[in-house]
Amino acid sequence: MPLDPLSPDALYRPTDLSVLEFKTTKDLETVATLVGQERALDAVRFAARMRARGYNLFVVGPKGSGKHTAVRDYLTDRARSFPAPSDWVYVHDFSDSHKATALELPPGFGQELAHRLDQLITDLQASVAAVLEGEDYRARREAIDKSFAERGEHAFKAIAEAAQERELIIVRTEHGLAVAPVDDGKPMVAEKFNALPEVRRQRLQKDIEAIQEQLKDVVRQAPLIERDRQNEVRALNATVAQDLVEAEVADVREGLAMTPALDAWLTALRDDLIDNIALFAHKSGEAPQQDAPKEPGQNGDQLRRYRVNVFVANDRDGGAPVVMEDHPTLGRLIGRIEYRSQMGSMLTDFTLIRPGALHRANGGYLLIDALKLVGQPYAWEALKRALYSAKVTIEGPAEAATTALAVSIQPAPIPLSVKLVLFGDHRLMQMMASLDPDFGDLVKVIADFDDIMDRDAEHDALYARLIATIQQREKMRPFDRRAVEPVIEHCSRLVSDAERVTARVGLIADLLREADYVGRDRDHKVIRLADVEDALAAHRRRSDRIESRLREQILRESVLIDTDGSTVGQVNGLSVLQIGTHAFGRPSRITARVRVGTGKVVDIEREVDLGGPLHTKGVLILQGYLAATYATDVPTSLQASLVFEQSYGGVDGDSASSTELYALLSALSGVPIDQGIAVTGSVNQMGQVQAIGGVNEKIEGYFDICAERGLTGRQGVMIPAANVANLMLKAEVRDAVRAGQFRVWAVSTIAEGIEILTGRAAGDRNEDGAYPADTINALVDAKLRQFAETRRRFAGRDDT
Repeated sequence: MPLDPLSPDALYRPTDLSVLEFKTTKDLETVATLVGQERALDAVRFAARMRARGYNLFVVGPKGSGKHTAVRDYLTDRARSFPAPSDWVYVHDFSDSHKATALELPPGFGQELAHRLDQLITDLQASVAAVLEGEDYRARREAIDKSFAERGEHAFKAIAEAAQERELIIVRTEHGLAVAPVDDGKPMVAEKFNALPEVRRQRLQKDIEAIQEQLKDVVRQAPLIERDRQNEVRALNATVAQDLVEAEVADVREGLAMTPALDAWLTALRDDLIDNIALFAHKSGEAPQQDAPKEPGQNGDQLRRYRVNVFVANDRDGGAPVVMEDHPTLGRLIGRIEYRSQMGSMLTDFTLIRPGALHRANGGYLLIDALKLVGQPYAWEALKRALYSAKVTIEGPAEAATTALAVSIQPAPIPLSVKLVLFGDHRLMQMMASLDPDFGDLVKVIADFDDIMDRDAEHDALYARLIATIQQREKMRPFDRRAVEPVIEHCSRLVSDAERVTARVGLIADLLREADYVGRDRDHKVIRLADVEDALAAHRRRSDRIESRLREQILRESVLIDTDGSTVGQVNGLSVLQIGTHAFGRPSRITARVRVGTGKVVDIEREVDLGGPLHTKGVLILQGYLAATYATDVPTSLQASLVFEQSYGGVDGDSASSTELYALLSALSGVPIDQGIAVTGSVNQMGQVQAIGGVNEKIEGYFDICAERGLTGRQGVMIPAANVANLMLKAEVRDAVRAGQFRVWAVSTIAEGIEILTGRAAGDRNEDGAYPADTINALVDAKLRQFAETRRRFAGRDDT
């Protein structure tokens, strides 16, 4: 007897939350978004607590699974209990202006040090200017200037007197000082000098040369005198500034947690301030005094070297940092050095050093999307170097190519202690592991987020709380109990499994947002069942344009699909098309033709390069099934061809292999197949029908065609029995089945399926190995023996 169709109750698993005493989701307690992810959560906990090197974490899961939010929330909660990491500041290196010194400070003290140094500069600008403009300082300064001026004047006066004794005079020309003979108190003209007696001219010439040598000596001594003058001025300034600077630096030190490095730098700061106190002698907006030193890289502001670049600042009560870097370029990862343009050159200093994500996450957790990371040049290699060396060194991608016009700086490296968390999918993780031998050494923990979870009474209650959590977090209107039930049912349909629901939080949130939009548009204070159903219908309507056009081609018979009558060697197969996020079923006519041959089943799709390897595998399985099931004592003498009619694109997968086998059996037996029944399912060489994907979409796609043409009560779909657990069919199909207008069969073997399609028994071999007369198997066996006899006869061999 043929199998009975499935009952309507087997086509859908409803959700009943009446046992949960809540009216709306606002009555439910929230739950962590890691619902049903205990395995992944254990891995996250292990990686977060393991302090040994290399136990970084790779979080694997589909997009929209909520893994980013869940992991970040867990790590943030854990990080709150940790002490805040140190602040780091960059300061001027007084021994080498092309370097920058890194100072470690307790959390919260970086900004404090910067504020104190800014105040020091402000105080010195006011106090030093007042001191250096005082009467006492001016008198001592003028005495120094007068003393050195007199030294220069005395030397020059002595040369002038020596020149006068020799009847010479020192004159200033456009080329400098010169010595010339005197004539009536004025330089002698050349004609008169040339008219002098020879003896006198020679004497004057010798005297001129002697005086010029003395004059050169005086000129050579002028810079040395100026140097000595500046040294005296600096000594005077140091004497005046000593107490003032030491008092200001003492104020900076007060209350700071001193480290050896900070103490040494403040000492160097004090000495430099004393040596260069003249920098503070001018008022704001005025040029500094001429004797104030200038350094390269200061970009015109010579007081910048006394400031502090607060590189990383942490709240002392804020716990450890959790940093999510969305754009992990090299500079945003390990830091960068910025430049300023000045007179055609690119200049920088320690104040232009900028932190990267590694610096900001130091002492805590750094979260990065792995695909974005590997897509950035040099970023992954730089990250590996930092993790291996346990320090962050700021460098560019091509330091050696720096142009001569750029004056760079070398920041001191900063020690690193960070837990790295990468996010990606299985394919990317496997690619990184296979291409980089360092990956397994640096990333030892995998947190694999599942995209499905069990669906039972316990999990339904947990899922309802998850829906309430999303609703409250997104600040949506509350959902009443009956509105929550179709959400769970739809989430089960998303994974095509009546016993599972999706764990992808993003997909759940999308449906809730769309239902909230519908309810808000209707001014509902609480989202109702109708709002959810209409949101689902609207979502399908927005996405089904191509599905509608393809269905229209069938209804207009541009694409030939019969839904009534019977035909030999012809079956309606079912496939699933994916357009963006919208999947839908589409029936296809599959036909088979047979004749005498050499035992080959020709896959026309494969012959024209439209069939993929999985489809070809399915056809070869058919060939093996036929050879092992029928006429096993004679050579296989079949030439068969199979084709997807009106298929103009590629065909792959083996979900139509049972359909193709039914077409072959019909063609060989001559028994027609009911065209109102569509088929899906793969088959193995033993004749067992195996599960396939997209079963709901396939059934609904064929149902829509039948419904448009008019349901006859004989139409239906035949699916593998293993797929019954996947059935979550829409209400229209269930209503038609309940009314007896449409049927769904679940078959386990080819024998069961051919009986449903033809209305004739398949037949089992009896004791003598023959099939019962007039059964499908008997007719197929007879046809294959006939082909073998015909082949033998045409080959000219007679075995009788």
